[in-house]
Amino acid sequence: MRILLLEDDPYILELLLEGLAEDGYECTPCSSADEALELAQLFPFSLLILDVMLPEGADAGFDLGQRLRQKGISTPILFLSARSSVDDRVRGLEVGGDDYLSKPFAYRELLARVKVLQRRSSGQAQNVLNLPHGWSMDLSSREVYSATTRAELSRREYLLLELFACTPGRAFERLEIIERLWSGEGAVEAKVIDVYVSTLRRKTAEGLIETVRGVGYRLGRD
Repeated sequence: MRILLLEDDPYILELLLEGLAEDGYECTPCSSADEALELAQLFPFSLLILDVMLPEGADAGFDLGQRLRQKGISTPILFLSARSSVDDRVRGLEVGGDDYLSKPFAYRELLARVKVLQRRSSGQAQNVLNLPHGWSMDLSSREVYSATTRAELSRREYLLLELFACTPGRAFERLEIIERLWSGEGAVEAKVIDVYVSTLRRKTAEGLIETVRGVGYRLGRD
């Protein structure tokens, strides 16, 4: 299960990242509503955990939830907030939230709520993407395969292919790819992306990732 975690408090963010990772969840952290909106449109998350009070405003999380629903994103949303009034909880549900947890909270309760939302959404998402040249990508099992071959991809190779597969037609510059997949890991040279693309083509199909001259790369076409 892949979770988008929007929380601007570094201490809470670190606790949640560590706890959820230990319990087998893969979390993508972000600290702004705009970043969360972009990531939620790019990747097929199973759950969005959104803080309500953010640097953008006291109701920024609610506004983000509403924007996500308006864009047709149906991923379950769990709101986190230091505000615990009935009016706040009701508003969270009205703007598209599926659950609301007040701070401070016990991690065990958050984990239980995550599992409930996971059960509710089980089987509702489209888990298999059809790629060019007869290849497919299973977002649940993280398998990439054709009718005759299963590609053994590293974690980074898989995430790179997932980025292209979830946004067909869009070309990504090398530096943008680095910002998305190597965020916070220090300096990474742009030529590293060329190496990963070359490896992906070798493990799958030469035309699966297409070079866009003067820009970068995108998902290929049949």
